[in-house]
Amino acid sequence: MSVRTRTSTALAAGVLTALLVTGCGQGDDPSGATPSTAATSAASPSAATTAPASAASPTPSASASTPAVDREIIVTIAKRRVDPPTGRITVDKGKLVRITVTSDVSDELHVHGYDLGARLPAGTPGSVEFRADKTGLFEVETHETELVLFQLVVR
Repeated sequence: MSVRTRTSTALAAGVLTALLVTGCGQGDDPSGATPSTAATSAASPSAATTAPASAASPTPSASASTPAVDREIIVTIAKRRVDPPTGRITVDKGKLVRITVTSDVSDELHVHGYDLGARLPAGTPGSVEFRADKTGLFEVETHETELVLFQLVVR
């Protein structure tokens, strides 16, 4: 996939993510945190996946315009099975986190408490990237299939 195609795909995903973020704030975080103005949600051309490479999958690369993430979390969903299996993932407060999910069915990714989301077209990775600036326990899930992918613990 060319850099131009990845950039166009990332831009389109970023616009969709921004639209989802504005309509997906449900305030259901058990810690009572409010949406963060510092958190950003964007698809990145450097997002990596654990799914087999295809024409639609971006490849890992370093970009001068994208800061290096401190923690990258990659999840794959196939036949309603989450890989790696659902559990807790701990990150330190202030770290830059990227969550990339590839699902075998179209869905929507949502990070509770940070009110971030991304469309997940079937077989195409979707990502959110944000600064973990709130402490607590936050569920990361899909909306359509209602799968809990993991619980993010920020300390």
